Amino acid sequence: MNAQTPDSPERADFIREIVAADVREGRHATIVTRFPPEPNGYLHIGHAKSICLNFGIAREFGGRCHLRFDDTNPTKEEQEYIDAIEADVRWLGFDWGEHLYHASDYFEQLYEWAVALIRAGKAYVDDLTADEIREHRGTLTEPGQDSPWRDRPTAENLDLFERMRAGEFPNGARVLRARIDMAAPNINLRDPVLYRIVHAAHPRTGDAWCIYPTYDFAHGQSDAIEGVTHSICTLEFEVHRPLYDWLIENLPVPSRPHQYEFARLNLTYTVLSKRVLLRLVNEGHVRGWDDPRMPTISGLRRRGFPAEGIRDFAAVIGVAKADSVVEVGQLEFAVRGVLNRTASRRFAVLNPLKVVLDNYPAQQVEEMEVANNPEDPSAGGRSVPFTRELWIEHDDFREDPPAKFFRLAPGREVRLRGAYFVTCREIVKDAAGQVVELRCTYDPATRGGDAPDGRRPKATLHWVSAAYAVPAEVRLYDHLFVRPDPGADGDLFADLNPASETVLRGCLVEPALAATTVGQTVQFERLGYFAPDPDSMAGHLVFNRTLTLKDTWAKLGAQGRQDT
Repeated sequence: MNAQTPDSPERADFIREIVAADVREGRHATIVTRFPPEPNGYLHIGHAKSICLNFGIAREFGGRCHLRFDDTNPTKEEQEYIDAIEADVRWLGFDWGEHLYHASDYFEQLYEWAVALIRAGKAYVDDLTADEIREHRGTLTEPGQDSPWRDRPTAENLDLFERMRAGEFPNGARVLRARIDMAAPNINLRDPVLYRIVHAAHPRTGDAWCIYPTYDFAHGQSDAIEGVTHSICTLEFEVHRPLYDWLIENLPVPSRPHQYEFARLNLTYTVLSKRVLLRLVNEGHVRGWDDPRMPTISGLRRRGFPAEGIRDFAAVIGVAKADSVVEVGQLEFAVRGVLNRTASRRFAVLNPLKVVLDNYPAQQVEEMEVANNPEDPSAGGRSVPFTRELWIEHDDFREDPPAKFFRLAPGREVRLRGAYFVTCREIVKDAAGQVVELRCTYDPATRGGDAPDGRRPKATLHWVSAAYAVPAEVRLYDHLFVRPDPGADGDLFADLNPASETVLRGCLVEPALAATTVGQTVQFERLGYFAPDPDSMAGHLVFNRTLTLKDTWAKLGAQGRQDT
């Protein structure tokens, strides 16, 4: 059965209204949907929207959702993609149970139905090349031309189709086409190709076949075999629906599913074309399909996005009939909402500046109790070691502070989170005049971060003990493309963001972060949300920045931000 996820109720949409009406009027005893990816790449955030829709509808109406691989193109499909797709769907929180299918499960049945179309005079073997078929198809304003092989005798078509299956002909020599109407206003009805010759091993069927059904021929019939009641596709398949219906009507299929279309997801600063994503991988623009900059589900997972945040995003944007572009900030907002509630807080210093507390005992170590998540009291707290020498963020100090900069400066007192108030007394510089150390004093009466006299510094800083700090590499991520509409000027790859990844070495983090596991996103206090990367290993921690705490922080940069 489908996973019961903790999402808030999905918003009503036109597809759910259709399903509800079908249930209310008794058209279907059980609602059956399916998610039918082609295993020729990794799933992306657009697929996540479809996954949530199909599995969500099945869950809401007490039905089931199938996972079916439309594996009809062996030259582009790999077991790696199949395994990744299954892992992604499960990670999102859904399960197909026993209902895992493949179009290749039905190859023999599809072949028999193709033979039935030939016998009925509704399909023929064509010797035209792919280019010639394209030329004969016509345009949106001009009808197509009949193939010279369109009226082949039935017996000859049956013989040639059987010989195609037997492997007598090379790739591209012949195809099987439906015999519909070369003057149809919908070009998809102008004798579409149903089978083509492909001498390539299939991931599941091996060399058993050398002819393969097209997506249009396999898709609807697979739906019918599985008893799918609502075949939900993205809007680009709307023009294919007449062919979907024609095949259902002209074949002895066991059920009659109906296709419904919704608008696909388009995100700013993002490309959701598997062809482009594959090129990004193959040309080395990213680390792989699961690069944290990629919009793939595996990339978002590696970056630290929680599955719940993606499900929440899918619920908020809803399902519409018209194409539109969604601001990527909406996805980030949904993810922050989840992480703010669930992510443990930790201390990390990305650009360390040493602080020495001159009046603190040299050998003393105190364990400071700090809350794991102020939003969730049940998360408890943790002990963080505090010593005479500390590290703070270099950006948290200014020798000559500008207006509204309330963090550390000469003579100024600030609060160290969960520890003490400290005051900067002296600056130490290197030979080049760069600040390398601050000599400060602490107020012993302010342990825990509060003063008996009620004074309240305007800034609270995070910190790490120098003696107990753990070194880490931190990777900061920005949009993969520099403009919201990549490729709008014609060259998509010219819009790649050269600063989409920044690698920081020499970062220092509190000891508890050494035990953070891959898949556990935490908040580096005041810096953003971060997740351990699979590249992490004992002695070499690597964290990916999932998101900043809010969009405006990234824009303030070196000007600093007002701390409260």
